[in-house]
Amino acid sequence: MNILILGSGGREHAFAWKMQQSSKCDDIFIAPGNAGTAQIGTNVAIDVNDFPAIKTFVLANKIEMVVVGPEVPLVLGIWDFFANDDELKGVFVLGPSKAGAEMEGSKAFSKKFMAEFDIPTAGYREFSGEEVEEGVAYIATQTPPIVLKADGLAAGKGVLILSTIEEAQAELREMLGGKFGTASSRVVIEQFLDGIEFSVFVLTDGKDYKILPVAKDYKRIGEGDTGLNTGGMGAVSPPPFVDEAMMKMVEERIVQPTIKGIHTRGMKYDGFVFIGLIRVNGEPYVIEYNCRMGDPETEVVLPRLENDLVDLFLAVRDGKLAEQEITEDKRAATTIFLVSGGYPEAYEKGKEMTGFDGIKDSILFHAGTKETEGKVVTNGGRVLAVTSYGETFQDALTISNKNAAKVNFAGRNYRTDIGFDL
Repeated sequence: MNILILGSGGREHAFAWKMQQSSKCDDIFIAPGNAGTAQIGTNVAIDVNDFPAIKTFVLANKIEMVVVGPEVPLVLGIWDFFANDDELKGVFVLGPSKAGAEMEGSKAFSKKFMAEFDIPTAGYREFSGEEVEEGVAYIATQTPPIVLKADGLAAGKGVLILSTIEEAQAELREMLGGKFGTASSRVVIEQFLDGIEFSVFVLTDGKDYKILPVAKDYKRIGEGDTGLNTGGMGAVSPPPFVDEAMMKMVEERIVQPTIKGIHTRGMKYDGFVFIGLIRVNGEPYVIEYNCRMGDPETEVVLPRLENDLVDLFLAVRDGKLAEQEITEDKRAATTIFLVSGGYPEAYEKGKEMTGFDGIKDSILFHAGTKETEGKVVTNGGRVLAVTSYGETFQDALTISNKNAAKVNFAGRNYRTDIGFDL
């Protein structure tokens, strides 16, 4: 079958890398893709949010499956666009409906969902722009640190952790005043949970589900988790502290009621539920839901997944997911992200990349790259993920660090301590 993957990051390169291994896969197209995906399939210069252009391409190229990488087209309703167009009825879209994508698209929605289905999470209140003073008064009753979350999508910048009541009150005024545009027209004020985070990925057809390999990512730019938040500087799978007992709690207390809630509410949901979790005093709590796979976690999850990914997606389409059995590579995997100088703040693009030929024993997943005049150059903040296997994640990290040092471009930066706290 012909498959179209929407997106341009390391997650989408990992999808393409994994799906090309399937006997069911004929031609792979990636829109818009990057220099790495161009080595696997055909890049297509289409914006992921341009639904009419995607339709035209799908019909012209006899696409049978569309795999949606990023969250924005899902929140905007690409599944519904295909479902409501008679010409596109036979095309399977791997991703939830617009209603299902609200799990990520609205923090207030997801918190209400968790409350309704008794899913453990931090206590919270939500406030709109007309309730600024009520929100300010509520903060005054809380004990710092205080978590503020923009209700809508804010490109990963909408979650703030403030150390004083005064800072939190000032930030609430700014957020409800339009700091993140319409994304912060409503703000969730949340109890701070102190623990260690991890990520669980669930593939579901809205009724049945399968849990994929678990991972932990690292978002701070600096060694030892210091400095500004990024889209992700690296990841480990599996994190050693997530044992069978913890996963049993996660499945019974969180995954099962989440899927039950999706089914009970009648959401059309053929895709991933990414559950961001935190372990507090040995108990799992939900921090957030995402309606797609994570990045950089995908770059360690898919290499450890031994199943045929296209078969799994077809099982979702055909209502046969319950018949599948997930098998995992017993080895650990670690990925390190090379990023542009200055990232996550201002950075330059167009820096020539060298050193690819010297890579051994690692998989390179391109993210912010493109090919220009036969050269690979940087084209984003997060540039390249270096993924390796090992008997332990420390073994994998040693290999990734060795190969990360071989890839060069002006301003290159990366962390050498991924997994330092495990």
